[in-house]
Amino acid sequence: MTVVVIDTKKLEQRRQRVVKSRDTSDRHFYFNCVARTRYILRKVFRMVEEEAKRAGIDPLAQQALIQIYGSENSMLRVKELAERLDVSSAFASSMVKLLSESGYASRHPDKVDKRVTWIGITKAGRELLHRIDEQVQIHVDYFTRTLSAADREAAMSILMFYIGISFHSRLDGS
Repeated sequence: MTVVVIDTKKLEQRRQRVVKSRDTSDRHFYFNCVARTRYILRKVFRMVEEEAKRAGIDPLAQQALIQIYGSENSMLRVKELAERLDVSSAFASSMVKLLSESGYASRHPDKVDKRVTWIGITKAGRELLHRIDEQVQIHVDYFTRTLSAADREAAMSILMFYIGISFHSRLDGS
């Protein structure tokens, strides 16, 4: 994997320019950065989706496994999974049933509230995610080597804007 170092001062200046551009009647710079960011994210997400399909799993089911595995304790309630995937609880419950039947997830009743079901990931589920990730990384590494510095800075500045991050140096120099 190629690591690119980005000048945080330059990145912050671009982020500020994005913010200013969004507040003007001509938002071309803002939408230019949004377009670059969406292109990058869509390409990477498409790579992930294609590898999931090649591995024989629906991309949304793979995302469910990622959310479960990546959660604090590698366990989520069905309601939490639905929220993380932005789907209905009924749909998440059906997906969990399929993942469980496939051997990728396991269901566990809550010890206190029997109405609550916790979903965990099995060894087979972890192995599937690892295999998919290894294949995705090959494609992502190739793709990211083709990105220009402007593409990288645009994507970072938009992501910073979307999540409310700003780089500021401290006045005391520390």
